[in-house]
Amino acid sequence: MVVISYDISDDKIRGRFSRMLTKYGAIRLQYSVYEVVNTRRVIDSIKIKIESYSKHFSAADSVIVFDVNKDDLIKYGNAIHRDVDVVYL
Repeated sequence: MVVISYDISDDKIRGRFSRMLTKYGAIRLQYSVYEVVNTRRVIDSIKIKIESYSKHFSAADSVIVFDVNKDDLIKYGNAIHRDVDVVYL
C-alpha cells in the first residue's frame, strides 16, 4: 500500500493528476491525499506516470509517495471520501 500526497499549483495539471490516480484505483482520503492498495506492478506504473507528470510541475509543486505497511498503520479521525476512520502518521 502507498499513500500519495501532492501540492500542485496549476488547476489543469492538478485535475489531470487526480484523475490519473483515480484511474489506477487510488482512493481519495483528503483533497490531495490518496491511498493505493494494489499490486506492486500497478504501484510501479503509477510511479512512472508521476515521473512523466513531473516535467510539467513548477518549482513550488511536489508529490510524495509513502510506502505504508498495513500492520504499522495508526488510524485517527475521519478522512473525506472514506467510510473508515483514517489518518496516517
